[in-house]
Amino acid sequence: MKLVTFTHNHETRVGAVINDVVVDSKGNAEIHSTMLAFLTQGEVALKAMQRLIDSEEARINLSEVKLNAPVPNPQKYLALSLNYADHIAETGRERPKYPSFFTKQSSCIIGYGDAIHRPKVSDKLDYEGELAFVIGKRCHHVPVERAHQVIAGYTIANDVSVRDWQMHSATMMIGKSFDTAGPIGPWIVTSDEIKDPHNLSIKTWVDTELRQNGNTRQMITNCYEMVAYLSQAMTLEPGDIISTGTPSGVGVKMQPRGYLKPGQTVRIEIEGIGELTNVVIDEPETLPWLSI
Repeated sequence: MKLVTFTHNHETRVGAVINDVVVDSKGNAEIHSTMLAFLTQGEVALKAMQRLIDSEEARINLSEVKLNAPVPNPQKYLALSLNYADHIAETGRERPKYPSFFTKQSSCIIGYGDAIHRPKVSDKLDYEGELAFVIGKRCHHVPVERAHQVIAGYTIANDVSVRDWQMHSATMMIGKSFDTAGPIGPWIVTSDEIKDPHNLSIKTWVDTELRQNGNTRQMITNCYEMVAYLSQAMTLEPGDIISTGTPSGVGVKMQPRGYLKPGQTVRIEIEGIGELTNVVIDEPETLPWLSI
């Protein structure tokens, strides 16, 4: 099942994508309109959505909706750095003794087709194609062998990084959290449809140039180990996003540097999930959601 958050006729709600249509949950009392509430319902919500799919009713053409980030407002957005050996090699850094997580602030999240802003304060804008997973159950102290039970599904993430600001502090948080630095989507593919999350090809193009070409089997810490590690320290909640690191090929390590420029398009494709596409523009002079 491909779960989406979408907007149609100025209304935003949860649905499912089947081929080129969206199964619309509007008016269905069994399905909450937000992804956080939907995931919190767990199996009840999934079964209700499956019944709606099986009914072959409530269809909208995919071309008529705006796909938003599938989880627009997670309580936590955690990302793992230096989790692919080839990426560690290209950075020249040592392999971390422990998984090295950082926080991306949820205000950075955008969806499929939304524009990534090259900020006014830096031209060192970079991409990182990544597999991300979404927590589906509130959990704490999860053993590795049961971690798959708390993952609702998988999506694509672009861990957009403003490289000079990333180095302002050891946490990297500011350089990873600029507005629009968190493209996610286009949907969540539920766990039952991903046979092995640790053997998926992952590719990133900038325009027509293939920049990253890896496989999730190259991860040092796998998805289940991430859940086990993090849940020893914190309670994970439905809707929490965990991004799993990037393979080699980032712009900062190219010669000359391959930083993103306005007008370019970043496309990330992960086997079994789909593709996430975003264009790059200069940060607008006046952001539309500000009122001064």
